[in-house]
Amino acid sequence: MREELRKKLAIPGKRLKELNDFLLDPDNEAINAVLDIVEKYGGPKEINRKAKQARRLSSLMKRLKESGSPYYKDVMWLKRQAKNGAFVSLEEYKKAVAPGVTSFNEKNAVTLEISALQYFPFLIAEAKQAIEKRELMPGRFIRVRSMKEQVEDNADILAVAASMQIVGASYVETLDTKGTDGSNIHLGGPETITGYFGGVGEPNEHALQWADEFLHYYTEYGIKQVLNVNPGTILIGYLLHKLGIENEFKISVYLGNDNPYAVMWTLMTARLLSDRKGSTSLIGFNFSNSVNNETIRISSEIRKAFGLEENVRFEHHIVETWKSIVIQPYDRRAELVEIAKIVPNISAKHEGGDIEVEKTREHPTDILDYFMPKEEVLKQGLMDAFMRNFLDKHDAVNHTARDLLKAGIDVIAAQNLH
Repeated sequence: MREELRKKLAIPGKRLKELNDFLLDPDNEAINAVLDIVEKYGGPKEINRKAKQARRLSSLMKRLKESGSPYYKDVMWLKRQAKNGAFVSLEEYKKAVAPGVTSFNEKNAVTLEISALQYFPFLIAEAKQAIEKRELMPGRFIRVRSMKEQVEDNADILAVAASMQIVGASYVETLDTKGTDGSNIHLGGPETITGYFGGVGEPNEHALQWADEFLHYYTEYGIKQVLNVNPGTILIGYLLHKLGIENEFKISVYLGNDNPYAVMWTLMTARLLSDRKGSTSLIGFNFSNSVNNETIRISSEIRKAFGLEENVRFEHHIVETWKSIVIQPYDRRAELVEIAKIVPNISAKHEGGDIEVEKTREHPTDILDYFMPKEEVLKQGLMDAFMRNFLDKHDAVNHTARDLLKAGIDVIAAQNLH
């Protein structure tokens, strides 16, 4: 009975032919619009060439210096510290925090992730603390700051791009074309918050604007990884890669991958639209905050079946901002330690500080702070509070690192520093 039912799930070859016929139809308006944008930037080879040139550390440093940015000296300081071995080695850190553990599970090493690095000076403050206290710097950074503001603010965008190469960490930017950018003309602020429950949208022409914006920052600054929040722009991200562009993206928690079937949908499309070598532009996705370890375990089996275990990272929120996103207290460390024993390629995302610390802050972490323009931050005198919030997250990262290492699970920190 069951096997007869299972056979009904097979996808016939003619369905794949229908899809290919649709994609290859020269009169396909939807696909032609994407091709128009790719051609606008000179085609895949030229796009990749420009991005590679823009991404070179020497190029980034030259542009940063020529811009007159005060951040140039800070990046040079960071470069010297990395070269001189000022940061604690991973081996030294392991001996200090897990002295009784003699072997670590490297296959299932967890990437230490922090969100969000809104301002470049926060990174320098974090590095100084890490040197002083012999702590680990994260192996992955998430940014949610306005792209245009980064460009205009002392070349913040260049300083961060250069620093990520120096420390040996991956990072993700969030494009200005996103669901909270006014793309839906019928939605405003908190007074229309329920209007966002249908999904963080990229209505009408905004999906194409997202592609255009990405290719601009890819070719101009070499930014390879961006956040993705909408099924349409996710599909375009797959198509760009299939066309030969070396782009990458991660899917936001806002998309709602909260059960194995949602994950199957995400990974099935990634595999279906992978390139000839089998690679995909999807490099990771955030689970919904509500997932349990059983969902992560089953999702891992799906990911492995599709050959995406090494390509696609599971990004799991371990702690969250104190306000505006989840009911507190929210702490998933104990669950992370258990699931990391059996599921590889997970990153531990820290969006907030530890619960006991957050309780004491006059201004605890708040997800809505990510969307506040710097001008308003300064006007309200909140920059020092935001810096404290970020360093609290850094402390939470190291708390997680200690728990994992004590359990014999390896971690991935900033690889050029530790």
